[in-house]
Amino acid sequence: MIRLKDFSRIVFFTGAGLSAESGIPTYRGKGGIWAKYDYEEYACQRAFDRDPGKVWDFHDERRRRVSACEPNEGHRIIAATEGAVVVTQNIDGLHQRAGSKAVVELHGSLWRVRCAGCRTVAGNLETPIRSRRCACGAWLRPDIVWFEDALDPATVRAAGDAIAKCDLLVSVGTSGVVYPAADLPRLALARGAVTVEINPEETPLSGLYTHCMRGSASEMLRRMA
Repeated sequence: MIRLKDFSRIVFFTGAGLSAESGIPTYRGKGGIWAKYDYEEYACQRAFDRDPGKVWDFHDERRRRVSACEPNEGHRIIAATEGAVVVTQNIDGLHQRAGSKAVVELHGSLWRVRCAGCRTVAGNLETPIRSRRCACGAWLRPDIVWFEDALDPATVRAAGDAIAKCDLLVSVGTSGVVYPAADLPRLALARGAVTVEINPEETPLSGLYTHCMRGSASEMLRRMA
């Protein structure tokens, strides 16, 4: 059994499957957000340019639902792992609410906004957001990576640097189909780190991991704690 206490440089690579235990819908598959909503209407820059009010209505509702959810045991185990770095595809902020300090958010945060005009980025926990426009007059938009957006290069570098230095990579609740994020675990493998995949089902990248644990995120992390 792989035990967290036996490693000193741990990276948790997390996806929607972890937050699903807190009641936040995943993105794909049965019950997923994009099985119900068309991203071209709600989650791309083209949609925002066409109708920012409609896109903000959608994201205000997401903020309302996420704010009602709490970190689960898996989030808390990760937060309690001394010195661990979290590289997450999630935008819900639950890692921070659980107490994790070193969090790299590959896809941004539902709790930040950025200005389309002056490029200011700021935290914002309002639900619903009180003003959808910046002080400069331009529209604010959620500071998340929408479909067709590129990942921030500095964020990708920070994630890659952490993963390349780890001696244990634990992938939790990731589908293995969202690129370029799905390529990051290969960095740990290339450096000889022990790699663990926690997921209820096999993923396209399962064959790359040295250990695969099938079950819920919280239960499998409890076994490793």
